[in-house]
Amino acid sequence: MTDIARNMPWHKRAWSAVQHRLSEGRLPHALIITGERGVGKRAWAEAVAGLLLCDSPADQAPGEPVACGRCKQCELYAASSHPDVRVYAPEKSRMVKVDQIRALSTFAVASPQVANRKVAIIDRADQLNINAANALLKTLEEPLPDVTLLLLQESGRPVLPTVRSRCQTLTIPTPDLESANTWLVERVQALEEADRPPADILAKALMLSGNAPRLALEYATGDFLSLRDEAFTRFKQFMKGQMPVAEAAKAFKALGLEGSLWLFEGWAADLARLSSGGSAHDHEAEEMLAYLARMNPAWRAHDLLDMVRDSRAAGVYNANPELEASRLLIAWQKLMPVKRRVG
Repeated sequence: MTDIARNMPWHKRAWSAVQHRLSEGRLPHALIITGERGVGKRAWAEAVAGLLLCDSPADQAPGEPVACGRCKQCELYAASSHPDVRVYAPEKSRMVKVDQIRALSTFAVASPQVANRKVAIIDRADQLNINAANALLKTLEEPLPDVTLLLLQESGRPVLPTVRSRCQTLTIPTPDLESANTWLVERVQALEEADRPPADILAKALMLSGNAPRLALEYATGDFLSLRDEAFTRFKQFMKGQMPVAEAAKAFKALGLEGSLWLFEGWAADLARLSSGGSAHDHEAEEMLAYLARMNPAWRAHDLLDMVRDSRAAGVYNANPELEASRLLIAWQKLMPVKRRVG
């Protein structure tokens, strides 16, 4: 079993699909790998790139090749110095730019330098701006036999139909709580003892990440949880009419735009779940959200989700996090009975 399948067993199905397609000569020139934030899409894509570059892949079972780990290609790749693999990711603009995709196109048409093929990873394909997406189409429409493109997509973040229609898609699922917790605990145990978060912090990180292990690790070892708690406290105070919007928005500003939108999106999704008889992922917010679900029609939750998407799109143009948080907070407060709102 490969490291990726052993360490992240929820990757196994997508990994096996690539192994079998490769052994049968049916691997597509472009794959979209979709999954929730923090489930390890990048690690999966990097493992696939290592397999594709290997000179002497060995079958661990019929139709299940794995990288040998010993050839020149594997050594170069392990040292992060392989010239036939490229990664293109959003830059400061939060988008993958057209200049990056032009560089990818140049890379794609050149001959491999040391391997038999080239691999390009786009992390993330859902953040291609329109010019970059159009530039990518030529590479997708005129595939070369020695190039494989791996496009990573976060669930719920659309990829342009013109790009999607020219790729095959594989999904990385979110693991169950037991698998996610096992992975998280193993990673935490590898830290210095003084840096290991306690069990209650790990449980909270898993809850807020929706069992996405890598995101939970980021939460548990960073400052997100404390910033989130302060934002949630102010959110509740604002919703009850105990705090003006400008004061509440400051806590969301501290999280940054993406962190704030992640919270608002999660709460809106939980509101939608509760409105349809489900349960909230954020257990700490469930009581408040259940109250709002009882007081409002279900479509209000979807309006809030649309507003989050609008704010995320505005982020491409360096939208002000505090102003976007204020706009969303005001929309949320409209779900409260009139007597509970700030005057």
